[in-house]
Amino acid sequence: MDSSDEDQELELLSQYRPRGGWSPTKPKGKRSDRKGKAKEEPQPPHLRRKGGWIRSRVVLYAVIAALAAIIIWLSLHRFKKAASKSRDGESPAWYPSPLGGTLKEWNASYSKASKLVAKMSLPEKVNVTTGTGWETNLCVGNTAPASEVGFPMLCLQDGPLGIRFADNATLWPAAVTTSATWSKDLMYKRGRALGKEHRLKGVNILLGPSMGPLGRMPGGGRNWEGFGPDPVLAGIAAAETIRGIQDEGVIATAKHYIANEQEHFRQEGGEWGVPNSLSSNIDDRTLHELYLWPFQDSIKAGVASVMCSYNKVNNSYACQNSKLMNDILKDELGFQGFIQSDWLAQRSGVASALAGLDMTMPGDGPNWADYNSFWGPNLSEAVLNGSVPIQRMNDMALRTVAAWYQLEQDNETVWQKPSAGEDARPNFSSFTNDRIGKLHPVTDDESETVVNMYVDVQGEGEEGENDHRVLAQKIAAEGHVLVKNEDDLLPLNVHGLSYDQQPKKDQNIAIGVFGEDAGPVQDAKWPNQCEDRACNEGTLATGWGSGAAEFPFLETPIHALQSSFAKESVTLITSLTNDVKKLPASIQDIDVCLAFVNSDAGEGFHTWEGINDRKDLHTQKGGDELVKAVADKCKQTVVIVHAVGPVVIEDWVDHPKVKAVILANLPGEKSGFALTDVLLGLEDASGRLPYTVGKSLKDYGPGGQIMFKPKPPDAPQQDFEEGLLIDYRHFDNKSIEPRYEFGYGLSYTTWQLSALRLEPIREKSPFPLPRPDLEQPPTLPTSVPDRATVDFPSNFRKLSKYIYPYLEPERDATPGDYPYPDGYNTLQQPSPAGGGEGGNPSLWDEHLAVSVTIRNTGQRKGKQTVQVYVSFPDNVIDDSTGGHIEFPSRVLRGFEKVEVPPGGQMDIRIPLTRRDLSYWSVGYQNWVMPTVGQFNISVGTSSRNLPLMVQW
Repeated sequence: MDSSDEDQELELLSQYRPRGGWSPTKPKGKRSDRKGKAKEEPQPPHLRRKGGWIRSRVVLYAVIAALAAIIIWLSLHRFKKAASKSRDGESPAWYPSPLGGTLKEWNASYSKASKLVAKMSLPEKVNVTTGTGWETNLCVGNTAPASEVGFPMLCLQDGPLGIRFADNATLWPAAVTTSATWSKDLMYKRGRALGKEHRLKGVNILLGPSMGPLGRMPGGGRNWEGFGPDPVLAGIAAAETIRGIQDEGVIATAKHYIANEQEHFRQEGGEWGVPNSLSSNIDDRTLHELYLWPFQDSIKAGVASVMCSYNKVNNSYACQNSKLMNDILKDELGFQGFIQSDWLAQRSGVASALAGLDMTMPGDGPNWADYNSFWGPNLSEAVLNGSVPIQRMNDMALRTVAAWYQLEQDNETVWQKPSAGEDARPNFSSFTNDRIGKLHPVTDDESETVVNMYVDVQGEGEEGENDHRVLAQKIAAEGHVLVKNEDDLLPLNVHGLSYDQQPKKDQNIAIGVFGEDAGPVQDAKWPNQCEDRACNEGTLATGWGSGAAEFPFLETPIHALQSSFAKESVTLITSLTNDVKKLPASIQDIDVCLAFVNSDAGEGFHTWEGINDRKDLHTQKGGDELVKAVADKCKQTVVIVHAVGPVVIEDWVDHPKVKAVILANLPGEKSGFALTDVLLGLEDASGRLPYTVGKSLKDYGPGGQIMFKPKPPDAPQQDFEEGLLIDYRHFDNKSIEPRYEFGYGLSYTTWQLSALRLEPIREKSPFPLPRPDLEQPPTLPTSVPDRATVDFPSNFRKLSKYIYPYLEPERDATPGDYPYPDGYNTLQQPSPAGGGEGGNPSLWDEHLAVSVTIRNTGQRKGKQTVQVYVSFPDNVIDDSTGGHIEFPSRVLRGFEKVEVPPGGQMDIRIPLTRRDLSYWSVGYQNWVMPTVGQFNISVGTSSRNLPLMVQW
């Protein structure tokens, strides 16, 4: 939506030339695939011409005509016919890709990188930007080295809650559990520990954290990998995690960019059987204020890698979407690192390079383990024939190498320098648990060596939180959310009584423990029996997919309960099954019953009982029936729910004998003792909901529903028509009463907030300061190398299935006239919202500070999270469009978690930035702060418990 000439003449706005935004679209279709296990799938033909690889399957009708035989073949396959209809998508074009090295924070790294990349041959530049192929090396993703200049092979490894496919490493509480702590300190410490473990295993690039999916749909299969549906909570959690990871020298990856909100139809073909992947159709303002917000925080935190997602956005694949990558990430947000593809999310060669993709993973082509890369030798050819400009190739390599320097991975005391003639490699293999194995597992290289050194990175026995088990237990405990506690039943003490009571002489308390979720995996009794954790057996501590990891152990609730209660005064009666027929006859005599239920989900390449995205929000495996049966017979019941996200609990939450409910999320390896810490009051119940718990799935509105049937069948379209109104924003604006609101959680003590006061720091003003000038990027030679430098070296040993940058002698790479995309030569104006990491530096200026006094009025030490919500002025008119700007009723803009002794009080100060007080104007293409009308600033302990309010 371009603004008019009159708009550009407005006072103060001559420098803010609108660049065009997005409006909702009704698009078409294209292609994609997944990261995980190789599958046998139809392989589309590779179309190639002089001048470069064809973009997005079909660019020139002339080429299609010349390849009539292939078109006939395509016509026999519906999914390929439909895919051929899609051209470049409907997202606006934005070229060329901005150069890295333009911000002072990265100057030193780009200076070093430019010296190194200037010495690289073209094959070496291609090596550092192209994966070597699935399972050709030891990590899930590997670049090849630039050996002549001393740049190592890089290891990329999942993931966001632990090291996938590795031994002796922590399986941490999931991100959704971490966000439920609302503790910035724990978010950082978890990131730091994740980074340390990956570094000690030899991983250069950690594929996390995840902030996409954000959580638009509560049943989304991968929501648990992210930090919840509020952009501010998710953004702060992501930024703290990234700082922690990168403070250990490991490159963090902000993923999945962007709007990949469900698993169904995220890719074409494969498990979904659709000819085109789902298109997330989203308007410009919603993109900026909701889904982009945590990515912006991540870039502000210095993240060195961003992973683009499988889906389309406005019908253009995310990994070849120039608007998303060139314009928003690299120009507007000033991203200086490299953009990598999700595994097989690249759908073209030249097109993706021009659109801003810097690294392709795992290097394969359109299908799993086909080892027929879009890049590799094809990228070398594209540079030689002129379809990929040498400046773009240089920048791709520069960004990767600069990120390596930025994280000081050239420090040989921390990162061991490979021996002469030997590649750097991790000390574990993703593809075997044996000590001796192949360095290049899927290739014809039969030589073997030590591939698993079984290095223990958990810090066991070290002091305090340096022992990662201690930290993991603390995070999991603070991620438990107590939502019901009638008659102050909890906390119990070790005698099974209320915490301040002691048993009478010879008194014995009966505690019942019921439900499969309380115990270990039956029969196998080993939590890793299901591939990628893709089943719901025993207690639920993680979701499944590439974001999961291997349990070094799993402390179950039953084990912790048996170890925690006093044996002389407590008798545990157990039935670790959901079969209500097996409840003991003595249940009516049990003093307190603990009923364990769960709800699981995961990444789309696996299903369990037909689930990856959840079909509903109820507990699974008959959990609701179990709770009702236990509550009907037991004197008083505590329900513990382990789940990947919100669970509808209406069937039993109001049962008169359900006295307490704990939403325990996904606690990780220390599940059992994290629970007993909260259950027995060793930790205050301090978790707060990072999502809204509705009374039904319908309560979340049309935008909260998974698309289970593709609409239309050949090119699924998902219109984000609800805009900014997801989760609590939807509930508030539609006046829907949730069961438990966002930010809610009970404590074992009582609290009082008072003395709300505002500290104005800067006056209201509509626009950020003018965009600052950028640094001059490094300059590298722009001459195209000789063809001979890209031929396979003489006497070179080629491994089967390994992706190399070299060309066969007979391959033609003659320069030609390449038909660059429409808009490629259009002069682009720099974004007025840009100019620094995360955007215009003045967006981060504090304009207002909110201060409040919190007092612990109870008898126990406790922790409370003070939350600040902003309601924007009414009747805001955007001058650039003349349109009325609608806002959610209130939006979270800051929070702080504090610990206060009984009777104590504390003053809390929470600043609000220009961005916090602005909306994204699609006309001005900038953040705009309303200057007319009053902001309402509300402070409380949840999105609906806001006792204090002041106007600004």
